[in-house]
Amino acid sequence: MYIFGRNPVKEAYRAGKTIDKLFMLKGEFDPTLNTIRTLAKEARTVMSYVDRAMLDKLSNGGNHQGVVAAVTDFSYCEVQDIINSARTKGEPLLIVLLDSITDPHNLGAIIRSAECFGAHGIVIPKHRSVSVNDTVVKVACGATEYMPIAKVTNINDVIRELKEQNIWVYATDFDGKAPKSVNLSGDIAIVIGSEGEGIHRLTKQLCDDTLTIPQFGQVNSLNASVAAGIVLYEVVRQRR
Repeated sequence: MYIFGRNPVKEAYRAGKTIDKLFMLKGEFDPTLNTIRTLAKEARTVMSYVDRAMLDKLSNGGNHQGVVAAVTDFSYCEVQDIINSARTKGEPLLIVLLDSITDPHNLGAIIRSAECFGAHGIVIPKHRSVSVNDTVVKVACGATEYMPIAKVTNINDVIRELKEQNIWVYATDFDGKAPKSVNLSGDIAIVIGSEGEGIHRLTKQLCDDTLTIPQFGQVNSLNASVAAGIVLYEVVRQRR
């Protein structure tokens, strides 16, 4: 997999990720690129200076900002690893379940918000969902290096397992309660639905309760990543 963009590549190095080869735009110098060069030399990464056309090709036309890194594919964790992480830290669990998010930009933005607001991990389904790819890494601005992500066969089975461990599961959908009116300070999981269909009916039925973000405009729905950010902020506000 190729990751691109100055911040994603820099954070990959700082997180200790193994980078097999680094491609940089020849003749380009600025402080951020110099920092990446220093990190690459310390990691003994093979560096290659190439023209813009090569970087455009490696990044599939993405905004590479003069740097592309070849890395191993994203390493997923297990759901229990996420739960154990919260237990080890002595913190109430905050986990985000994504129900069929297909837009890599939405997934990247959700990962970034989840990392910023201190979520312990994210769960995505193996099927009918986007995986962590180069676009997701770019949009997440380096957050993929710090956010544990589990890929599972069935989100509904995960919800059942969480409830067995006394973890309260909230759907984000219409006809629910305003997040600020609900106690979100304990062990919780937040389910975010897909861009078009929202949360599947059975998935919503399995959840303990539903959160609805108050809206006052003419458009009656929010982008999935925006909704995730708002709910995650409310969790942090209550806990702090």
